[in-house]
Amino acid sequence: MRTIATIVCAVAVLTATAGCDGISPPGQESSQAPAPPAPPASTQPGAPTGEEPAQDQWTMPNLVGAVLQDAQDQIQQLTGGAVYFTDSHDLTGEGRNQVLDANWQVCDQNVPPGTALTVTSKIDFGVVKVDESCP
Repeated sequence: MRTIATIVCAVAVLTATAGCDGISPPGQESSQAPAPPAPPASTQPGAPTGEEPAQDQWTMPNLVGAVLQDAQDQIQQLTGGAVYFTDSHDLTGEGRNQVLDANWQVCDQNVPPGTALTVTSKIDFGVVKVDESCP
């Protein structure tokens, strides 16, 4: 008799607590209000949050004399990938395409060193082959 009473009590407890998981059956609203969001770690304005704000302006480095591939890599690294594409053109006037960027050296750049570089800046490197002299 005692075992039956224990089983009945256990079933009653399980039945009573079955709806306490916070998940409502489909088509029914939960009677529990959602938990409020956690407060920010610091409420002081200007307090460091551990994350650096996204930078949208950098200082253009002097890349004259660099291999074209290295110059492109430096721009991507400087901007964290925000400026990914740079243009280049053959300074000899022959109109050669820069198929393998490692075979070209930068002779000039349209964005002067030390000036502001932004995501909308259009960088164009004037280049010649690495075994050629800059004009």
